[in-house]
Amino acid sequence: QLQFVESGGGLVQPGGSLRLSCAASGFTLNDYAIAWFRQAPGKDREGVSCISGFGGRANYADSVKGRFTVSKDSAKNTIYLQMHSLKPEDTAVYYCARRRGSLCSWTDYNYWGQGTQVTVSS
Repeated sequence: QLQFVESGGGLVQPGGSLRLSCAASGFTLNDYAIAWFRQAPGKDREGVSCISGFGGRANYADSVKGRFTVSKDSAKNTIYLQMHSLKPEDTAVYYCARRRGSLCSWTDYNYWGQGTQVTVSS
């Protein structure tokens, strides 16, 4: 059964760090591109970062470049999003999602996790 289990969200002060995890089951990470999206209240969902299947090339939204790093552990079948220098505008529910193919894009995702809340506030 295909499944994502996200974890690692929470409350952090501005300037702080968090690491999100997305544990996948039912398929092999290296066969698909996996992305992190986020959605803040009243805003559209936006792509944050994507990591391709074989090769693990990473893409980032301009708003998080230099602060966020995506990685994967193939042995654990898990994707990570390391977030540094967090800002209040990073507050959102963060989702991991699987794309239909192995190359990154911000469209054409057909499997989604349940989301994990990240709140950046003092």
